[in-house]
Amino acid sequence: MSYDQYRPSGFRLLPPVVKNLLIINGLFFLATMAFSSQFDLTDYLGLHYYKSPDFKPHQFITYMFMHGGFTHLFFNMFALWMFGNALENVWGGKRFLVYYMVTGVGAGVLHFLVLHFEAISLESGLSPDIIASVAERGHDLLKEGKNFIDPAAGRLNLVYNIPTVGASGAVFGILLGFGMLFPNALIFLFFAIPIKAKYFVMIYGAIELYAGIANNPGDNVAHFAHLGGMVFGYFLLRYWKSRR
Repeated sequence: MSYDQYRPSGFRLLPPVVKNLLIINGLFFLATMAFSSQFDLTDYLGLHYYKSPDFKPHQFITYMFMHGGFTHLFFNMFALWMFGNALENVWGGKRFLVYYMVTGVGAGVLHFLVLHFEAISLESGLSPDIIASVAERGHDLLKEGKNFIDPAAGRLNLVYNIPTVGASGAVFGILLGFGMLFPNALIFLFFAIPIKAKYFVMIYGAIELYAGIANNPGDNVAHFAHLGGMVFGYFLLRYWKSRR
């Protein structure tokens, strides 16, 4: 897939959909800060596992607009602007927005499935009483800054009740789209080391896959959500190409 398969509609440094996504994400972050003393918006808008009392179906969309801190927000929005403006200028706003939402929701779906299989694995090694205790008391314990002493029960409680937030899944989808449309474009790592976009995407994808499989207990990054954005982005691009 190459650039000449699309017709640019005029280059803009900050096209409208990217601009509005930046604004919306910024507003959600400000709202989270403004209401933090009254209630935590993450409880309502972050993506929770279905066994959490905070789970709601709309979270598959809203989690993309929530972030865990300014650094998390900044790097996601920087990547959205850096790579997203090129895609929107080529595709147009409507197609870019569809791509962004599909990859973002798809990232949440894959992450949800990974959590589900992890929960099943953990539950298989625990007694029904402990599982019931995690389901009934785990949410409140985390609110108090506590967790279960048993490592498996504690991990299951985190799976049940820790929300996933961030636009990273959609951003990784955008990165994949950029690499497929502009495979030979140069990306400068650390603003100094040039690498072609196609190799950058492959290396980054391999790192995320390794990190996801390694499943480091201290790692709070949703690596399979990142991969989900890339996977859904790839199949959506292939689908669009097949319809030409």
